[in-house]
Amino acid sequence: MMGLEAVGDLALHTILSKLEAENSARAACVSKKLRASASEESLWSHFCARDLDLSQPLDPHGNLIPSFKESYQLWREAFNMYPWSLVKRVKKCWDKLRNWLTINFPEAESTLNKGASEADIQELEKILKVKLPLPTRILYRFHDGQDFEDKHFQNSGVGCPLGIIGGYSFYDLLINVYLLPLRQVISETEEITRKQGFSVRSKCVVVAASFTYIKKFFLNCTSGQLYVGTRNLRADGEMLPCVPNALISSVHDCSVDQQQDAMLLWLEEHGRRLENGIIKLRQEENFRSISQFPEESPLCSTAITNGVKVRASAVFVPELANLQHTSEKYLFAYSIRMSLLPEGCIINGMTFSSCQLHCRHWIIRAKDVVVGDVNAEAVVGQYPLLHPGDSEFVYESCTPLPFSSGSIEGSFAFIPGSLREPKGGPFDVAVAQFPLQLPDYIF
Repeated sequence: MMGLEAVGDLALHTILSKLEAENSARAACVSKKLRASASEESLWSHFCARDLDLSQPLDPHGNLIPSFKESYQLWREAFNMYPWSLVKRVKKCWDKLRNWLTINFPEAESTLNKGASEADIQELEKILKVKLPLPTRILYRFHDGQDFEDKHFQNSGVGCPLGIIGGYSFYDLLINVYLLPLRQVISETEEITRKQGFSVRSKCVVVAASFTYIKKFFLNCTSGQLYVGTRNLRADGEMLPCVPNALISSVHDCSVDQQQDAMLLWLEEHGRRLENGIIKLRQEENFRSISQFPEESPLCSTAITNGVKVRASAVFVPELANLQHTSEKYLFAYSIRMSLLPEGCIINGMTFSSCQLHCRHWIIRAKDVVVGDVNAEAVVGQYPLLHPGDSEFVYESCTPLPFSSGSIEGSFAFIPGSLREPKGGPFDVAVAQFPLQLPDYIF
């Protein structure tokens, strides 16, 4: 370290910036020159940007403070009971989610609570007789779930659509999942333990739920796995794991570097899907929500026939799965989005300004075996009439499968013009095959 005395200021700054912040702080104890270099505001600005993604000197509560060095020190002090690498990872996870929400869905971002205190977490652990996994504790230190006001329930007519996990809808079922604040984790866990006979020895707590249906996510505080209840949750506690077990590690051990429970992995994966456009916002008539129906290949198929574009994808519906059933163990909801391209409907060189759906044909496979071959009129009782420039016509339906994987493909018969005023004979519009599969991550 003494050899650094002969190094120029710029080179010394570069060397110190490559170190961990605590090692730069130790270097300050060696000499006056190192102390001066290790105290430079530009160096601590670099550490705050690199480790905490901070462009301003903020404390953990978001307050602006005088210097980046003080900012970094306050962050370290606030989380000194946790591995620093894990704190940085959790902050990165939340930053990714909040950045996406701020840009795309600010009304949902505004429902995130400020972080819980250590005392709040300890109170939950005392009441429920559990020890939260380290990553989940830190997740709650950043944001204590979501809270909602009366105004958030006014537009949708079916509960609040602002859950940051989102969901799906089909027929009269609407799922929208939000993160529970600690006080609700306590009340929901106590209620389900009392009413549904869950043993307190299971060490499971409810951490996320849907507003409008009994869909609940349970964190096992011993193993760190996240589970979601099936149709048989009430009857016998049947649940499915939401994250690959092999990825979970060291959920209570502060001495290792790779602590990751299912809650952290689940939120990281959710943030990745949002950031990459795999899932997106869906605009309903009076509200917006995050839709879990995939929007990108290979989970979403796209086909264009005679100017008619059809996109299709599916999502697993765990709360209606029945693992004890022989032929209908798994339920999948699927979303079909159809539109007419700007150039209109083109058949044999002739262009039509509209076309209307008449009937549908589906081939449903479980694994590679055809389990359904459906021919019927309309879709969910409707005959959509498509015009260039109109927004997509979207409808959802569902199908059960005996196995955890399969597919759907098929076609729609359209009439150029309209059913009342046909301009020609029917033509088939392809629906490219799209997968039905039990995913590694269940939302």
